[in-house]
This record gives sequence, structure tokens and C-alpha cells, in this order.
Amino acid sequence: MLDVLGIGFGPANVALAAALSELPATAGMRVRFFEKQPEFGWHRSMLIEGATLQVAFLKDLVTLRNPVSPLSFVSYLTAKGRLVDFINHKTLYPTRLEFHDYLEWAAGHFGDQVAYGAEVVSAQPHVEDGRITHFTVQVHHAPTDRMAVYRARNVVVAPGLSPYLPDGVSPDERVWHSSELLGRLARLPSDAAPRRFVVVGAGQSAAEITDHLHRSYPTAEVCSVFGGFGYSPADDSPFVNQVFDPATVDLFHGAPAEARRTVFDRHRSTNYSVADLDLIEELYRRAYEEKVAGVNRLRFLRGSRVVTSTSRPDAVDVTVASLLDGAGGPQTLTADAVVYATGYRPADLRSLLGDVSPLLERDAQGELVVARDYRAALHLDCAGGVYLQGGTEHTHGISSSLLSNAAVRAGEIAASVAERSAAAQVPALATADPGPGR
Repeated sequence: MLDVLGIGFGPANVALAAALSELPATAGMRVRFFEKQPEFGWHRSMLIEGATLQVAFLKDLVTLRNPVSPLSFVSYLTAKGRLVDFINHKTLYPTRLEFHDYLEWAAGHFGDQVAYGAEVVSAQPHVEDGRITHFTVQVHHAPTDRMAVYRARNVVVAPGLSPYLPDGVSPDERVWHSSELLGRLARLPSDAAPRRFVVVGAGQSAAEITDHLHRSYPTAEVCSVFGGFGYSPADDSPFVNQVFDPATVDLFHGAPAEARRTVFDRHRSTNYSVADLDLIEELYRRAYEEKVAGVNRLRFLRGSRVVTSTSRPDAVDVTVASLLDGAGGPQTLTADAVVYATGYRPADLRSLLGDVSPLLERDAQGELVVARDYRAALHLDCAGGVYLQGGTEHTHGISSSLLSNAAVRAGEIAASVAERSAAAQVPALATADPGPGR
């Protein structure tokens, strides 16, 4: 019987492992995580050279919860012998490559608690007298092709986000989602230099990919296709950035549903379909210099959308229609690849939680009901709980799918597990009237 079973072992559940290890009340708990990837990895195919983290390094896996944790980014720098060098670098924003190395270093501290190449395939509630006493979880261990069954009082779901492609788009050797970028580029034929890339999207990933392809393939044309008139800058001003503060979660969770939706929609520009202003200005500068030189290798097809794409063994034909030029017809671009930087969607909990999923309570809009401690509401009383790390933007705010609040959220979940576990072990008679003379 496990006290905590974690589905996924990305940054969110690594943060939870750290919180459980540092909280005295959870000492001795039996904890196990299952990660379907063969090793730790966090957006590996988007570790573009020079791309930086968009949150300060102090929002690592532990610091906002425990500033003196041995698993902080500062502790990592010390262990790697780079603390002074990083200070001299004068930045709050490390490269994504370095931060990935930090995450991998932190995950390495919990090697005895995690099974890689292990995918949860089903979960069932064990019900006694109308109460869920624990969950039975079936896991496929790919390295040994073995199915195993585990029992757990608490299940923490942190599956990350799933790549999203527009309706009708299927990935293949020439059509990629941005999450596959570097791996797919490495597999391009080496007998000829790429001639053209098409990048679809207007967010940070789309801008970074456009920049990377333009720099890395000096003879290739890069066509950026987006529905708006240009890239929109992310709003990272100090007051607006407070939407990511841990204290904001209390305000958001306690507000009426309509107010939560209003706040979320108003501040989408902090994270969705926006790009860093410095990168926007750099792309504009480069395009302008090419215009001066008469070599337009960087093209922006604004107010446009991809109508169709047809892959061939040696290329992909991409038909692009302008939404602004009513007189002009669609144009077809023959490219080596088309990259869809079209974002992500929350993972489908129904496929992860199996028979537990119908027991999850939903509101009038069909959204999951989630308590302040990130515990999903269930139709039955439960000795433990199902905790969600992600998929809670509607209840806990815009930081739910981001690194910003990972440390604090992990601490709150660990504390909730400890508190409920302690309460469940208190004998029933302890709260009864002891009677006179006792």
C-alpha cells in the first residue's frame, strides 16, 4: 500500500517529491512515481540554443516554499561549481538548457522513488461501506513489458500538457508539432540543405522556432504564418505579473466563477499567443535588414491561415490563404517541413484515471470541482484523495500549468496529504465525551 502514487514525473511531481521529503509530517510515507518517458525530460525538443526561461530562477522547484532547500537552483549551481559565474552573468533568467539540467539534477535525488518507462493504464476505486479506502492502479513497465498493480491511498496526477494540432492536421515526417522540433530537424536528409520552412503560430514558441530556423539554416527561407497582423508582446509588467503570485491563488479560488473567467480572459496576454518583446524586435530588425539588402529570406504571412498541407517523400506542399486580401487567391508553398507551434491542451484525465473518472464531480459548465488544496471532489467519501497538478486553471488561476507556482503548490499538496492521513488515523473514540472522572 502506497501513501502517495504520482502519475508523471515532470517538474510538478519532482517538486512534490521534494516537498514530501522535506516535510516532517510525511516522514516514512511510501511514495512512488511512474513516468512513461524512458528518462527525465522536459520539452527536450525545444531546448533551442540561447532560449531563456520566462520566469525568474527563484521560481524553481522549492525556493518559494523553502528558501533554504538543498534542492534549489542556487544549490544546483553550487553543486556544479558555477554559482559565482552565474552571479557575474547578472540575470534572473537562465537558459532553458541550463534549467533543464537543474530539473534533471533535482529529479536524480529521487531515483529510488520513480519508475521510468512506466505508464499508468487504469485506475479503480476500492469501495467499502460506501467509502473509497484506496485506489488500485495498473501500470505497464515498458522495459520489462510487465503489467503491475499498485494500491495507493492518494493519487497525484501530473501528466503535463498534450501537444495540440488544428483539426484535420496529422503529424508525419514533414508535418511536425513544435514539441518535436529538434528531434525532427536532426532526422532531415543530410544530402541537401533545406530550402524552405513554414512555421504556423504567433506565440513564444513560434517566434523562437522562426528565429532558430532562420539562424541555423542560412540558405533556407522561413515563412511565418499567423492569423493576426503581427506578434503580440507578452505583458510581463510588475503589477500584472502578480497574477502568478501564490497569494493570488487564494483570491482566485475564492472568487465567483464569472469573476474568475473575467480575470483569466483579461490576463491571457501574460502567457497565451504572445512573445517576448526583445525577440519580436530582433525578428523585425532582421527582416528589415534583409529588405534593405534585397534578400527576403524571412517572410511573415500575416492575417493568414494554412488551408491544406500535402506531404510527399521529399517535401510538403502548404496552401496558405490570406484573410486580409479578398482579391488574392491562396498560395502554395513547397517546403521541407511545416512546424505547427499551436500550443498544448490539458491531458485527458478519463484515459488516465479509468473507472475513477466518473466519480469526479463537475460543475454546471462541466469543469472539475477542485478544492483549494488541489484535491478533486469525488461523489463518494474518500480516505485519501485524487490531487491534480495541472488542469486547474478554472479554479486556481493562470499559473496552474506553469512553473511559477510549482513549489508552493507541491507544499500545499504534501501538507494536505499529511493532514488527512493524520486525521484518518485518529481513533473514533478520541473525539467522544470521555465522561465524568476520566
